Amino acid sequence: MTSKNLQIATVGGGCFWCTEAVFQEINGVRKVVSGYSGGNVPGRPTYREICSGLTGHAEVVQVTFDPSVISYEDILVIFMTTHDPTTLNRQGADRGTQYRSVIFYNDENQKGIAEVVIRELAKYYKNPIVTEVSEAVTLYEAEKEHQDFYKNNPDYGYCNFVIDPKLAKLRKLHSDKLKNA
Repeated sequence: MTSKNLQIATVGGGCFWCTEAVFQEINGVRKVVSGYSGGNVPGRPTYREICSGLTGHAEVVQVTFDPSVISYEDILVIFMTTHDPTTLNRQGADRGTQYRSVIFYNDENQKGIAEVVIRELAKYYKNPIVTEVSEAVTLYEAEKEHQDFYKNNPDYGYCNFVIDPKLAKLRKLHSDKLKNA
């Protein structure tokens, strides 16, 4: 049974290829779109502009999910445990504000849930969580070649060395939330 009341979660945790691949495996997730959000320049940015770090945008994914199958809280727990929320403007070798850890909330309820999840998970990390919690702003969909990147390029080096280990971690920590669980 599918809810007609789908919800949106927008998060950034480094390269959007990784985050997209994680959420595409989650039961209850209906759609994942890679994009850019949170910038300080007008108009639609390009990937090249985002990579410069000068626009202020973060690489994010917009996750459309069925809350009758998976909660917003569970979406955030999965997000927070499949990237390093303690590194400022960095995930692995990816460095710059475009790779920051961020949750863009759509309403006060989502904001409150994000704050609780961060507070609850903080005790499991040695270093402080630096994930930004900000009001959702315009999402600019990334170029077509960035959509479904892992599915379309499973043998690409970045996928093998960076995404595969994240998916292994996802499968270990959240096996009960996977589409094939």
